[in-house]
Parts: sequence; structure tokens; C-alpha cells
Amino acid sequence: MPVAEIITIGTELLLGEILDTNAQYLARALREIGIDLYRKSTVGDNPKRIAEAIQQALSRADIVLMTGGLGPTVDDPTREAVALALGVSLEFHPELWEQVQARFKRYERQPTENNKRQAMLPAGATAIENPVGTAPAFLYELQEKVIIALPGVPREMEHLLQNQVLPYLMAHYHPGVVILSRIVHTAGIGESQIDDLIGDLEGMDNPTVGLAAHSGQVDIRITAKAASTQAADQLILPVIGRLQERLGAWIYGLDEESLEVVAMRRLAEKGWRLVIVEAGTQAALIRRLASFKEQLASGHVLGSLPSEERLSELLHACCREQQAEVGLGVVIYPGSEKQDVRFLLLTPAGMQRFARPYGGPPQSAPRWAVNASLDILRNL
Repeated sequence: MPVAEIITIGTELLLGEILDTNAQYLARALREIGIDLYRKSTVGDNPKRIAEAIQQALSRADIVLMTGGLGPTVDDPTREAVALALGVSLEFHPELWEQVQARFKRYERQPTENNKRQAMLPAGATAIENPVGTAPAFLYELQEKVIIALPGVPREMEHLLQNQVLPYLMAHYHPGVVILSRIVHTAGIGESQIDDLIGDLEGMDNPTVGLAAHSGQVDIRITAKAASTQAADQLILPVIGRLQERLGAWIYGLDEESLEVVAMRRLAEKGWRLVIVEAGTQAALIRRLASFKEQLASGHVLGSLPSEERLSELLHACCREQQAEVGLGVVIYPGSEKQDVRFLLLTPAGMQRFARPYGGPPQSAPRWAVNASLDILRNL
């Protein structure tokens, strides 16, 4: 089964100036056609370091996918780096230069002399025409392996990948399988506790099971390889069933289902409306639920941290004023070692109080408090 490796090029990526969405897009595309991806790396605009990354990738993978560094400037070194990695020279392709000039003419612009760099390819490379940009891409075949260099501009990369690269990979490598992933979402339970309950499932080969912890929730990813999407799903479904047996009410949804949708659906089922009062949370809960206008009656952010008695008074008053059935108060009290998070839930059945300490990074406390709040609401 073919194995791929992704190398994204750009010092701006290393400096955190832009988000590397290209690698995510490439990874998902490879998964959909059944090609394994074991590594991703990012290298700055340095030909020698890029060449070293290419050589290392070729020692491990059949397919090396690269994005970025195909522009006309000195700091666009991908062509040079590939040539250096393979020990070949760069060659000028007149037909590529004509394509570049035609693109500029279409945009009513005039190419400069440095745009000729975009018509240079490593000797032996095959050009991939770029109909949506000015930078030609290319591929270089090495017996059973291939290097594919794509532009860094997302819309150009995506167009070339879908229309030329993926068909090429499927024709040359015949992966013959699909890789399907499904996500089981949980809340109210920690990662270590889940691991203790499902550790045997995490040791399976196909499908595989892995955990991803977030602030206040944990996702369980199930990934299967099979000849078709339907066959892969049939491998996954029994595992979902076993997770439901072991984790029960801690599971709140699957795949794209979000915690806020589940929580607001619960309120809608009961015909209840919600009032929120929060402090020390940066209004995170109100912002998360702002689009649920039918269920959210009102939201109030306090400038100071109230006592529980004062918070209770405010919830009662706001629910009366808005004629809302549910009031939820959330306050984060800062501490030197942990945050003290308090929740007050007012329903037609009365007032409930919850105290849940949070010991993670302080900047993540609002998000953790929001997910804990939504977990409370979904269990009404």
C-alpha cells in the first residue's frame, strides 16, 4: 500500500504568520483515496534544508507531496531544492514561459524578468499546467516513487490536486481502498478515564481507535480501511456500539454533531428558553450560543465576580423578566494553582449548584467552562 509524506514550504508558516491549511487539505484528500500518510513537515525557505527534507521523505515514502515555494522570487526555492536533492540541474522550458506570459496577459498584467524562474524545472521533471495561477507545478518520477510540487496558494493547490494530482495517484498507485474516519464525541469524562474503559479497543489494527482531548470534552476517532466506504463503515459500526455500551451518557454525538447543537436541541424538545449570566468567562458561553435565538432568551455578562447568593438572585430576576424556564449562571473564580468554576442551574424543578475545579492553562478556562455548561444543559 502506498505511503505519502507532505512537506509544506514557507518561512511564514514556521513563524506562525499564516495557518497551514494546505497540509490539512492534502491529508484529507489522501485519506479519501486510501493512501496512508505517516508524516507531515514544514521547512522554511532554505534550499539546502528543503533538499534534506526531500531526501529523508523519499527514504520513507512512495509519494512526496510539496506545497509552496513556486513563485518568481528569490525566496521561492522549491524548484532549486528538488534539483539539489536529486543531483540534477534546472532547465528552462520555453513552453512554460509562454503559459506564464499568457496567464499574465489574461490578467492584463506584464510579467517581469524574474517570472522566468517559474519556467525552470529540475531536469527530468514533468510540468503540471496551472490554469488558475501563474506558477506551473511539476512532478518528478523516480522508479516507483514520485515527488509532486504544488503551489502554496490554496485555491491553486486545491484545483491542481483535485483535477490532476489525485487522478494521477489513483492511476499509478491503484490504492484500491478507502480510509474512513468517524468521531464519537464525549463530555463530562476525562481522557484517562476513557482510556481505562476502552484501552483494549485502542489496541486494534483495523479499525484503529484513538483519543483526542479538548477543553471539557474528549473525541474518540475510529478509522477503518476497506475496499469501499460502505465496507469501512461496517467495520466501524460495531466499535461505535461497544463504545456506547461502555461510555453511555458520556457520549453526546457523532461526527459533525456539536455539543451546543445537542444542548440546544434538548431545550427545544422541552419547549424551554434559556437565560445566561456569566462572569470571568469573557462572555464565551453567550458567544457560543448567539445563533440559537429561539432558545436563548437573554445573556448577561457581569463586570465583577458575584457571590453564589447574588448570582442566584440575578438568575431568578432575569428568568422572571424574560419568562424563561431555565437560567444558567457560570462564574470563574481565579486562583494561584487552579480556577474555581461555579455553575448555578435554575429550572422549574428548582436550583442546582455545581462546583468544578479547573487546573489547566488559565487561558483555556473559559472554553472549558463553556463545554462544562453545555454538558449540564444537554443532561436536563
